[in-house]
Amino acid sequence: MAATVEKLLLAAPRGYCAGVDRAVQTVERALELYGAPVYVRKEIVHNKHVVEQLRERGAIFVDELNDTVPEGATTVFSAHGVSPAVHEDAQRRGLQTIDATCPLVTKVHREAVKFASEGYTIVLIGHAGHEEVEGTMGEAPEHIVLVETEADVDALEVDDPEKIAYISQTTLSVDETLTIINRLRAKFPAITGPRTDDICYATTNRQAAVKQMASHCDLLLVIGSKNSSNSNRLVQVTRELGTDAHLIDDVSEIDEAWLEGRRVVGISSGASAPEELVQRLVDFFRARGTEQVEEFQVVQEDVRFMLPKAIRQAMVAAGQTPAPAGA
Repeated sequence: MAATVEKLLLAAPRGYCAGVDRAVQTVERALELYGAPVYVRKEIVHNKHVVEQLRERGAIFVDELNDTVPEGATTVFSAHGVSPAVHEDAQRRGLQTIDATCPLVTKVHREAVKFASEGYTIVLIGHAGHEEVEGTMGEAPEHIVLVETEADVDALEVDDPEKIAYISQTTLSVDETLTIINRLRAKFPAITGPRTDDICYATTNRQAAVKQMASHCDLLLVIGSKNSSNSNRLVQVTRELGTDAHLIDDVSEIDEAWLEGRRVVGISSGASAPEELVQRLVDFFRARGTEQVEEFQVVQEDVRFMLPKAIRQAMVAAGQTPAPAGA
């Protein structure tokens, strides 16, 4: 018989952030208002369960706006943002676009445009190939260089060390990013940056929660998909503190060997993971005899974002009252 875990600690905050909630609601509302199919460029958020549920309701996910998207079709841009070239392509093809880019990602795009217009070399701290990075770099490709590590900073050469700025992907490790920023400042004393931190509040808060919880549990399970940057960072920061941690899409991916000898198990979830997946995981442990389930509250979140303007206008036209999405 499997050993019983004595207690579960549920990280709070966890799960959906305001930007994800807004993006998912955008697709849901578009399906209600315009009917299926609604095309979505890339995954609306990086969670396979969310994508599958929306697909079942009539969303069609495409990698690019190619011939598979009919002219004039209703098309949603994902929470991760897109480059100006994608907007131009959509306009050329007469698509009815709805931009579900997270407002905090839009902030980074604006910073890139501002620094580029002022003639800065822009250092973007981020992960190569991530959709958010690709969208941001597309704002000023001739001005932006990507760095992923301190070694990248050491190898970096710029035309004018007096005219350099940095921005970052919103879903990175807070500590790792600060280390890279400090390395940049040491190498380029004149470097400037955004007025406020680019790493989003939800990424910061979820990392703070698992950091504080790590010493209180023997194992941390993070619910999130493999391509979710912020979910991977939760596992990373926990392991760096010496606590075992694993990323799972759902309860079916638990390995019994992980639970051997574990008395207290912590649970968190990435910013694009729905709460129902956490509750299924709790049910799994309850069915095995775990009786103690406690919230581990670190910070309260009350961020809310309005739905995209196109959705709000369509709701008003349909006699509905738009309300903010968010935590």
